[in-house]
Amino acid sequence: MPLKLRLLAVTLDCPDPAALASFYQQATGFELYPESDDHFVGLVRGDGLIIGFQRVDGYRAPSWPDQTVPQQSHLDFAVADVDAAEARLLELGAGKPDHQPGGDGWRVFTDPAGHPFCVSRDREGDPA
Repeated sequence: MPLKLRLLAVTLDCPDPAALASFYQQATGFELYPESDDHFVGLVRGDGLIIGFQRVDGYRAPSWPDQTVPQQSHLDFAVADVDAAEARLLELGAGKPDHQPGGDGWRVFTDPAGHPFCVSRDREGDPA
């Protein structure tokens, strides 16, 4: 029988937690987690899920799609309009790698610290 663990947080290593949190806060609208400090900044979604950013000395950004420095993890986001999201994310400082393996299904971006993340159209509510 499963434990039924509830995911509380996802935390990304980075060189500047405040800067990376600012990028994701502008992209998601999540609120600043009240227990943030110089070494950890978190953003919290309405249901309590936290995206955290922790300072790591000597941080090396993932080199996606090259695996010289592996991505180790990535985030996936759903949006109503992928084209509008792309424009806004690029405006906020995201990168868009040339290699886009998702075709029309999703797009890959990199955040300002180099973490890859994907954006796809929100299909919730679409007929099956």
